[in-house]
Amino acid sequence: MFKKPTHLVASLLGILCCVMSFSAKSFAGEEGQVFQAFTAHIHRQVEKDKVVFVQASTCTEWFYKQLRSKPQGPTVEGVAQHSHPDRLIEAGRPAETSLDCEAHYPGGLKAAREDFSRTQSTLTLSLTFYEFALVGDRDDDDHYNPGELQDILESVGLQFNFGLAPGTQASALNSQFDSFHQNGELEQLVVGMGTLFDKGYRLTNRDQQALNKIMG
Repeated sequence: MFKKPTHLVASLLGILCCVMSFSAKSFAGEEGQVFQAFTAHIHRQVEKDKVVFVQASTCTEWFYKQLRSKPQGPTVEGVAQHSHPDRLIEAGRPAETSLDCEAHYPGGLKAAREDFSRTQSTLTLSLTFYEFALVGDRDDDDHYNPGELQDILESVGLQFNFGLAPGTQASALNSQFDSFHQNGELEQLVVGMGTLFDKGYRLTNRDQQALNKIMG
């Protein structure tokens, strides 16, 4: 016959329920930290990648301009270069003199083109990873719930453990991004993105707006 729980047992059950409720609330409160830490980490790398990409792009164009320009007398050419350095008028592009680009790329146009290709690839990977991080927030609440976090981690080859602190999970995601970025693993990232899409995740209008903002 079922017996009603004693006062002591009832108290213990009450304490256990409170502890479980507190743990769940604590995790929920820290979910936003995972999303914020992950996206901020990627954002910082995107800004670094944009700087070196713009430099490579600007100097590549500058070297091409030198090839297309008509030869001039040495004295006139020297005065013209130092008085009126080439300036690219596109938004966000710095002015570059021949000295700047030649100092950055002693190998000339070939070196600048190679760096342009390299920096374009790394910037593409960083932006794609940022998109991945946004898509993983399925309901656009700037938080990763346990299900979202598990899907995100597993799609890039990491294991989800509910017992680990959210900060530890964020560190794991940041480290995985660093590894992908360093090794140029864009193809593997695209596969991970496809895994999320297969589970019903989508790039929402809000995600696209955030992506456009970071690309600006």
